[in-house]
Amino acid sequence: MLRFTDVGLRYPGAPESAPDVLRGLRFTLEPGSFTWLLGPSGAGKSSLLRLMGLSLRPTTGQIDVLGLRVGTARRTALAATRRRIATVYQDFRLLPYMTVADNVALPLRLAGRPEASLQPDVAEILAWVGLDHRAEMRPATLSGGEQQRAAIARAVVGRPDLLLADEPTGNLDGVQARRLLMLLIELHRLGTTVVVATHSEDLPARHPAPSLHLHDGRVTRGDPA
Repeated sequence: MLRFTDVGLRYPGAPESAPDVLRGLRFTLEPGSFTWLLGPSGAGKSSLLRLMGLSLRPTTGQIDVLGLRVGTARRTALAATRRRIATVYQDFRLLPYMTVADNVALPLRLAGRPEASLQPDVAEILAWVGLDHRAEMRPATLSGGEQQRAAIARAVVGRPDLLLADEPTGNLDGVQARRLLMLLIELHRLGTTVVVATHSEDLPARHPAPSLHLHDGRVTRGDPA
């Protein structure tokens, strides 16, 4: 599913004296796994997620994602693989001028799905996240927790093989954060590979799972107690 082999990342224009953002990363995540990505702010969690999501390429080393060897892949193969990956962000990134239903439908429309065939999928996903009664509302009228659930619905409506969540509970209170965690766990149980970046100590304690710990640009593996 995901294999990193001696991967390093250095952003263009960084001073020569500055250390690489990520270096010497070596790990494998199996299909259908749930993994916590842990580390303090600035440790490189978002950069690592961008490598997993194919929005960045490594400076050194090799990455294999969903059976694709990234370093030698053609653009068409990269684009096809990106469509199998979804990302949920802390800041929701919902389009404010669209209804919740239209925000969720957007990935399917961009993929060219006929309108008649996508509507049942949108309705099903909104019911799954508990927002079917908010379908025609604008994002600004929703609570923070509801907006994050709408963002998850948009991410998973296309049935991705890999879901990456970047500090998805950072703007939520404890109750909403736990509700969001239950959605991610349920998605994992349905077969999606899930990677969740967080600096929270409460969420991994509530759902023990294998973890990647980032510190000073390097990663170590951890197993649930």
